[in-house]
Amino acid sequence: MQDVSTPPPAAGLVAIQPSRRRHCAGCGRGPLPMLVVEDRAPYCLGCADLGHLVFLPRGDTALTRRAREESGLSVVVVRFNRRKGRYERQGVLVEEPGLARAETRCLADAEARGRRRVRDARRRAARDARFAEAFAAEILRLFPGCPRDRAEEIAAHASVRGSGRVGRSAAGRALSEGAVVSAVVASVRHLDTSYDGLLMGGVPRQQARRRIAAGVETVLREWGWETEAGAGR
Repeated sequence: MQDVSTPPPAAGLVAIQPSRRRHCAGCGRGPLPMLVVEDRAPYCLGCADLGHLVFLPRGDTALTRRAREESGLSVVVVRFNRRKGRYERQGVLVEEPGLARAETRCLADAEARGRRRVRDARRRAARDARFAEAFAAEILRLFPGCPRDRAEEIAAHASVRGSGRVGRSAAGRALSEGAVVSAVVASVRHLDTSYDGLLMGGVPRQQARRRIAAGVETVLREWGWETEAGAGR
């Protein structure tokens, strides 16, 4: 089990949010919400000469960067994630005047940064729309009998950013035949067969796929698919 007596490897000063009750080896105070490890022993921020710093949680990248720039002393704050087996950053400790200056800087250009975020979002949306169009075109090339609106629906569903669906995989972005066919098969399985009903009825997934495989193959053939589509994928 990871222990705070073994500080995380990191450049610069590091403070830890302990997952277990800890008391300061210097003044005895505790339990400590945050500590620094020195000679394998936990010390409170006061005993570590860091008590004058304020905690800035993670989340605002611009504010964090500027607060560290404006602060003569800063400390990275981490917490051990037992499930992942590693330390994860929680924020930083910075000087209060430095944080105030950083907040002033962020407020001064908040409108400009907001406009930049809007522009970036529009560019991403335009790229996503072009990709979905290309994906739909590839569906229609491989399945010429597929209705155009259905091809567009499949492409839009498969290529949602951050969804983890096949359209966002490396193969999907490359418009590989396997990825495109997988997206079509998945759509047919859910919308044109009794697959979802079988799952709701408690039928195991692989068994349900076997039951509806012939139905999927029938739809794919109607759409002009000339190669074995592998409906049970």
